[in-house]
Amino acid sequence: MAMPEKMQAVVYGGPGVKSLKTVATPKVLQPTDAIVKIVKTTICGTDLHILKGDVPAVTKERILGHEGVGIVEQVGSGVTRFKKGDRVLLSCVSACGKCDYCKKQLYSHCEDGGWILGHLIDGTQAEYVRTPHADNSLYHIPDGTDEEALVMLSDILPTGFEIGVLYGAVQPGDTVAIIGAGPIGMAALLTAQFFSPARLIMVDVDDSRLAMAKTFGATDTINSATQDAVAELMAMTKDGIDVVMEAVGIAATFDICQNVVRPGGHIANIGVHGTSVDLQLQELWIKNITLTTGLVNTNTHPFTHKSAQ
Repeated sequence: MAMPEKMQAVVYGGPGVKSLKTVATPKVLQPTDAIVKIVKTTICGTDLHILKGDVPAVTKERILGHEGVGIVEQVGSGVTRFKKGDRVLLSCVSACGKCDYCKKQLYSHCEDGGWILGHLIDGTQAEYVRTPHADNSLYHIPDGTDEEALVMLSDILPTGFEIGVLYGAVQPGDTVAIIGAGPIGMAALLTAQFFSPARLIMVDVDDSRLAMAKTFGATDTINSATQDAVAELMAMTKDGIDVVMEAVGIAATFDICQNVVRPGGHIANIGVHGTSVDLQLQELWIKNITLTTGLVNTNTHPFTHKSAQ
């Protein structure tokens, strides 16, 4: 059956404005493209930052979304690993596999891709999406896999794992604090357990999220709306936190991180910041800390796929 000429999609209309519109169905533009019929998708925190106006590169009339599971409908002549009918996971990052950045596994900075879906080209919150560099940006889904759960592997789970846990260099016996119990914070909580930290402390303003964090493996929780998070975290430790992850993207949560990191510790900033923060370098320089930031590369997809099965 041929694809329809028109489809439904969530379209960005400027800060604070989104709508469901009828738009043209995408077509193969390059030999390495695939067209995927979306079966499952979701909303990322980055989409919320776009809607707040924090990502000015996203222009009006852009179809949002960069996560999804679907079925291949068409492939370009240069696609060799996928065919019509294949069930696939879409990576949030498109990778050519050939440029200098791709050769370093910095796929997020691919010279002909990176994070473009729902950002610089139309995204996955639609009935169909065009996926550039399909051979390097799609993943086969094993039969019987929970597709709704797999959507988390497009972006959310690898972001928490790569930019939080791996960049934060979580080690056995560490005390880890995660500031923000949204999906990214929960992904960091789950994947931090691969490295056997001694304590996993979740900080958030919502009691229901904190209760969920407990079921996911948090040893301790702090409600920063009713408690002084900095004082509580410092009271739990000898002299601060080994690895503290910022998983919100606002100044207040970054301030918690820089006030509780211990000497020699790590601050792993995962959150998307739309405005500047006040970096207390006059306090941090002498503490021998490591501060990391990053956009997910999805180079851990093979590992996260295997772990999710």
